[in-house]
Amino acid sequence: MIPDDGRESPAEARTVTRATTTFKPRRRRLSAARRADLARWLDRWGVDVEGPALSWTEVFDDVADLSGVVLDIGFGHGESVQELALRRPEIGVIGVEVHTAGVATLLDAVVREGLRNVRAVHGDAIRFLDRLPARSLDRVQIFFPDPWPKAAQQHRRFVRDDTIAALTDRLRIGGVLRMATDVADYAEQMIAACDAEPRLVGGVVDDPADRPPTRFERRGLDEGRSPVDLRYERSER
Repeated sequence: MIPDDGRESPAEARTVTRATTTFKPRRRRLSAARRADLARWLDRWGVDVEGPALSWTEVFDDVADLSGVVLDIGFGHGESVQELALRRPEIGVIGVEVHTAGVATLLDAVVREGLRNVRAVHGDAIRFLDRLPARSLDRVQIFFPDPWPKAAQQHRRFVRDDTIAALTDRLRIGGVLRMATDVADYAEQMIAACDAEPRLVGGVVDDPADRPPTRFERRGLDEGRSPVDLRYERSER
């Protein structure tokens, strides 16, 4: 079971407020059959964006001896969620994604692969943070978030000082924050935000063996961009 980490109350994990969303809706229609499947899958493996603070042993009710929980933000088509869930069946993996097609793709894999340790949140990760108690996560993953490349858009980027502080609140002592981007100035922004957070220690990872390749990464490589991987750990401070 998840050890008692002396976790703080949910009220001690700060809320993030943004005037604009960190995502742009993508218009891709699902077939009627796919919509019906998605509704059924979310009923079984979905977690609502809003509601009371979560208990992981209740969320992952069919994972025996649950040893920890990983939050994957903006999982795209779910490659990173699937890889971790298959490799670590004792770990609960909860993925958050706003785009319907990606959620459907992940939950289709959950059914096909029998991934009992996966749950999906279809919606805004910033709003979902309020359901996560302080020191309740072993790991947070943010791989290739929307880059918002134009200068006038960059205030909409997910990774900023406010989200890094809020995510650090929710990491247990020794918990890990993993991020990757192939946009150079976004990597610099990520590093600056993490270096400004006194409870995080880490930096660039040269050999990211713990991250599977994604279609977003392959697209960037095809266009001549190289990924930057970051790993930070929450210290005792």
